[in-house]
Amino acid sequence: MDNLRCSWCLGSPEYIHYHDTEWGIPVYDDATLFECIVLESAQAGLSWITILRKREGYRAAFYNFDPVKVANMTEQDVDRLVQDERIVRHRAKIEATINNAKAFLAIAEEFGSFSDYYWAFSDHKVIDNQAQSLQEVPALTELSKRLAKDLKKRGFKFLGATTCYAFMQATGMVNDHVMDCPARQE
Repeated sequence: MDNLRCSWCLGSPEYIHYHDTEWGIPVYDDATLFECIVLESAQAGLSWITILRKREGYRAAFYNFDPVKVANMTEQDVDRLVQDERIVRHRAKIEATINNAKAFLAIAEEFGSFSDYYWAFSDHKVIDNQAQSLQEVPALTELSKRLAKDLKKRGFKFLGATTCYAFMQATGMVNDHVMDCPARQE
């Protein structure tokens, strides 16, 4: 089965587990969407394996991804977290996480949930690209550009079109499992 999976995940057991159990599965609950958006914005400019290996550290540092608690974090929390080796110690990314929690909560309040806001971008449907190979999978799309632009307008940081596309893939709005990948059928 290993050689049938999407080739991007074959480099480590963490990648394989993430690919097989999470990546591309539609997510509709706000708690998981917040976790994914935090991790995707932390990944900007880094490899995804770095973030996967620091995921438990992020859970501990950011109150198990509770957006209310994260939104209430202070400058003292930022000072503490830039010393925390369990996460990416990039001050602007840490500040963006706190900022993004506030924007996330504002969107959830305005639309009833962040999920309702987010999934409206795809008319509440999964976009199935039916890629035959990894080379056919885009890094960004017009939809990810639209999502990024709207999130930025609403105050989000560290979420450009490429990061938004990775978020869309991770949360299953986009199915980019290659056609012969067993996970695509599940």
